[in-house]
Amino acid sequence: MELAQLEIFRAVAQTGSITQAAERLHRVPSNLTTRIKQLEAELGTELFIREKLRLRLSATGVAFLDYAQRILELTAEAREVASGLVPQGRFVLGSMDSTAAVRIPTLLARYHQHHPKVQLELSTGPSGEMIDGVLSGRFSAAFADGPLNHPQLEGVPAFEEELVLMTGSAHVPVRDARDVAGATLFAFRDTCSYRRRFEHWFAASQTLPGKIVEMESYHGMLACVAAGSGVALIPRMMFDSLSGRHNVQAHALNPEHSQAVTWLMWRRGTNTPALRAFIELLEGPSEARA
Repeated sequence: MELAQLEIFRAVAQTGSITQAAERLHRVPSNLTTRIKQLEAELGTELFIREKLRLRLSATGVAFLDYAQRILELTAEAREVASGLVPQGRFVLGSMDSTAAVRIPTLLARYHQHHPKVQLELSTGPSGEMIDGVLSGRFSAAFADGPLNHPQLEGVPAFEEELVLMTGSAHVPVRDARDVAGATLFAFRDTCSYRRRFEHWFAASQTLPGKIVEMESYHGMLACVAAGSGVALIPRMMFDSLSGRHNVQAHALNPEHSQAVTWLMWRRGTNTPALRAFIELLEGPSEARA
């Protein structure tokens, strides 16, 4: 089955006439007749009921026309995507949980508004898993903790983050990691870059935390910290968005350990219209992504 056969079939079905379809497609009528017969032979069924002066779709032809129309429309979309004209098709975005929660909701809404033909999907997880997802091709792009240092990746800085230490409400002021030595750490899986930053913060003070308890959400971390069970590292914007933040404290860290930059990363050489449109929106005025 060829696309040309489907185009001929659609033209004949719409006009009900070999002659009129031939005029529309700038072909000779005998060529259309031959291609229709070849298509029917390939399918093993008659698509038209031959009447004296016109062709009428059979029951099978009516059903087949719907599929032919969809195939031809998808083909046209694919050609547009390949030519770089219109952002459309599937765009799978990965993101760290905190970025997805507080940084990009408005950005995603604007992207969908501007490019409704793009099938936007979002997947969240630790930074390391986002990078792996881009490298494996599961994600079209992903927000991950910087810096960008992989030879197969390209990217742009997206957001500056301040990381703060979350402790119980009655905890004494924290100057460095020695003030929470031996405390239980609540963190994401070991693929989380913020967890590695947390561990480096302890190492810089030549001290050790207690055990590390892996959690699945910042809300869960806050609940455990509020209960006096340990401490956690969290982006300040994420902390400010949590409804239970008044039951805990946020302690500022020195800039060496508190400053982080979230990057939008994609596989080197990727240049799809959907990705270009997303980058343009991300790099636009700050109010467009607030």
